[in-house]
Amino acid sequence: MTGADYLLPFRTKLRSMRTESFGADPAGARMERIRRSPHFVDGAFQNPVGARTRPSGSTVEFAKIYFHKEQRARRTPTGTVPVHATTLADLATPPASGLRLTWMGHSSVLAEIDGRRILFDPVWGERCSPFPFAGPKRLHPAPLPLAALGSVDVVVISHDHYDHLDLPTIRALAGTDTVFAVPLGVGAHLERWGVPPNRMRELDWNETATVAGISLTATPARHFCGRGLRNQQHTLWASWAVTGPEHRIYHSGDTGYFPGFRDIGAEHGPFDATMIQIGAYSEYWPDIHMTPAEGMRAHLDLQGGRPHGVLLPIHWGTFNLAPHAWAEPGEWTKDAGEEAGQTVAFPRPGEPFEPAGKLPTAAWWRGVSQPIAHPWRRPRGAESVSETSRGDMDFAGER
Repeated sequence: MTGADYLLPFRTKLRSMRTESFGADPAGARMERIRRSPHFVDGAFQNPVGARTRPSGSTVEFAKIYFHKEQRARRTPTGTVPVHATTLADLATPPASGLRLTWMGHSSVLAEIDGRRILFDPVWGERCSPFPFAGPKRLHPAPLPLAALGSVDVVVISHDHYDHLDLPTIRALAGTDTVFAVPLGVGAHLERWGVPPNRMRELDWNETATVAGISLTATPARHFCGRGLRNQQHTLWASWAVTGPEHRIYHSGDTGYFPGFRDIGAEHGPFDATMIQIGAYSEYWPDIHMTPAEGMRAHLDLQGGRPHGVLLPIHWGTFNLAPHAWAEPGEWTKDAGEEAGQTVAFPRPGEPFEPAGKLPTAAWWRGVSQPIAHPWRRPRGAESVSETSRGDMDFAGER
């Protein structure tokens, strides 16, 4: 380092130390467009309704819960997660109904809709982190190598957090002919990683791009953004409504519950299938991730207030990102679906299914999970049991 280096602004020094995984900050014409957005206020993107984007409560108490030995054990499978090893044969034949979904784990979904292939939030990396040696590690491998997936018409990104926007995955896809549909500002990351601007469709909320006859609309979500300690909120987050000639689907990205789901459903629904975030929730950040019950409520809002279509739970089972048991989101979503009379698909990672066909509904996680409490259910023959003890007595393994 030369003496002149000490004259550089501190912010410039920090930026120069960032590795490629951190991405790039929006600048120039992109930043000017961001400033013109009606959702960019007081120097930052704003949520549709107020949301606390930093953990609330005591950091000490959270650490006690998160690092408690027994709690940590609940967040890890007791055996090997049963992954469906997706093959070319699984995906070679077009879906008979025109719509097929393949959950690859976490929020990554391949949607084959009306003759086109759309890949949502692809993360094939081993960790969701800027560093290859630290950060949340996969609980199961990717169902198939990214190169074996075949051609993709559109890659859709919901926001720039590491568990949704993965550098090695984007780098690999940048070498193909696919188009990238991303929220406003996220294109700065992709450009740094080698995606040409002419292959990006960078959208603000309620803007639509049409690719290969498929309409992709960036719709509001209640979340936040950022890939570094210094988070300027200069990249937008979004959910996505996708419309083909015959089918409609919805991907929630990451979001807390908010009344806007009803408006999205009225404008773009009802949907043949929704992919709804139901994991990584906590009382420490209640505004930015949904519980399974809230995810079910969001799906019903999107469908006009009634059970309709198929709900595919996403954002669970692949990375440990919250204090809850790793399989709890699946178990509790199964409960919520039964109570609401809503059809829910529970494929193993990599298992293709058609929403109009036979659905995977088995609770595959129970074979590799510790018992999961159902605190709202009254055990049989225990009419006077307290609410506290119900959570200790009613387990998935006893049903």
